[in-house]
Amino acid sequence: MAVTIGVARETAVGERRVALTPETCKKLVAAGAQVRVERGLGSAAHFSDAAYADAGATLVDDARAALSGAGVALCVRPPEIDRLHLLDAGTALVGVLQPDADAARGDAIVSRGLVAFPLERLPRTTRAQSMDVLSSQAGMAGYKAVLIGAQLAPRFFPMLTTAAGTIRPSKVLVVGAGVAGLQAVATAKRLGAQVEGFDVRPETREQIESLGGRFLDLGVSAAGEGGYARALTDSERAEQQRRLGDHLKSIDVVVCTAAVPGRPAPKIVTAAMVAGMRPGSVIVDLAAESGGNCEATRPGETVDVGGVIVAGPLDLASLGATHASEMFARNVFNFVQLLLVDGALAPDWSDELLAKTVWPARAAVEDAAA
Repeated sequence: MAVTIGVARETAVGERRVALTPETCKKLVAAGAQVRVERGLGSAAHFSDAAYADAGATLVDDARAALSGAGVALCVRPPEIDRLHLLDAGTALVGVLQPDADAARGDAIVSRGLVAFPLERLPRTTRAQSMDVLSSQAGMAGYKAVLIGAQLAPRFFPMLTTAAGTIRPSKVLVVGAGVAGLQAVATAKRLGAQVEGFDVRPETREQIESLGGRFLDLGVSAAGEGGYARALTDSERAEQQRRLGDHLKSIDVVVCTAAVPGRPAPKIVTAAMVAGMRPGSVIVDLAAESGGNCEATRPGETVDVGGVIVAGPLDLASLGATHASEMFARNVFNFVQLLLVDGALAPDWSDELLAKTVWPARAAVEDAAA
């Protein structure tokens, strides 16, 4: 029997992205699924109801009509608890769900007998790359962060030779060389800035330099075994902080991107470092949602700290809602394909991507089904 896939409008404040685009809707219909979409689903990301209808979706008037009786429900952000109660037992819920971050949400998922697939739990393997929503959305966040930095900075990014003299390029430092950080390095370079990248993992040097940036070597290596960073000693951390503080005195824009999923962001830029920066300098902290890499960051605000502008933007990927949605929806489609056989819901629990992503753990899901 063909599965029904339901998608309701996102309810988080400021969220513009969607987990289903007309493109992926058409692919799911072609795979044999029936798709129900709440009207206005994609309006904030500039996907019209007509486009969904043309892709084969059935348009309905509210979330209840979209979700009730669905075998699979898709979302970007964790649904509110009343939304979870609209879903039938056994429904597969796919999105960034963070069930461990909210006890009430986790309890609702369990009590309703839902089979939740929090995509942030997806194993980081080569096969899973096409489903990796964290990476795809981090790329947009890194891009937007640099544009925010360029807008807030009272300086040009590129070098300019004018009749009024030569303007030197801005110096940009990107802290953290994950997906967001590397995208920030590439974007700042395209805008003409002098770009440096810093990461505690020395193996990121090649990645930063391949994008035209210079690797900032603070003389302290956190290289560990198996490609993982080791914890720094107290003396190593103090030396690293001293050298970073001295270096920041000459930097125009700092983009902080260091985050650890499920944990508070590490504090890298101290209040003393901010006080030592030149007036007119800018810090854009992508890690604001998890506390920030900078001690002066206020999540969701842009503040002036002694002449240094510190921005803590939230949900940056949503600012690029159209392309961010296209990437997110493709990630979701690639994952949902693992759940379907000839258009019917038939998860293969021998597939490690399903078994390691499902929440509660696989054994709990099987007990609930029994």
